Amino acid sequence: MNTDIINIIDVLHVIYFMLPAYLANMSALVFGGGKPLDMGVTLADGKRLIGDGATWRGTGAGTCVGLIVGGLQGFISGSVLAGALTGLLLGLGALLGDAAGSFIKRRIGIERGRPAPILDQLDFVFGALLLVSPLVNLPLYYIVLIMVITVVLHLSANIVAYLMGMKDVWY
Repeated sequence: MNTDIINIIDVLHVIYFMLPAYLANMSALVFGGGKPLDMGVTLADGKRLIGDGATWRGTGAGTCVGLIVGGLQGFISGSVLAGALTGLLLGLGALLGDAAGSFIKRRIGIERGRPAPILDQLDFVFGALLLVSPLVNLPLYYIVLIMVITVVLHLSANIVAYLMGMKDVWY
């Protein structure tokens, strides 16, 4: 048996599985803006709870995109309801994970837009996998593969956006 084919199939499978989370995360950025999730709350440490980057509009739009993508995947596989539910959990989980990452960054003194390697690339993955875990039981191998692929995809997309002038920083 050719293990290269199995690995390629696994890579394609985890990317396909994570599409609702990936697209929800990107959509929140594209369609975001407006009122921040934390409503401007500042904690006793003088720092914002989350910051202006995570917004209600972005969270709503991203969650809807995750739901739609999951529903389309469910249509392809023959179970729209299961796909939509999976997409909803992956999309909402991704956005909640991203907000949790912002919360952590604020607590350790990293300002919005400043890098936090690994946290910036994987916070949304942890949120997505945590929320979908009651519905989908992924093997550890797939979870590790998702993390590796996500870091590569995230950094590649950011570098391309930077080179195209869409981002001020490459990370």
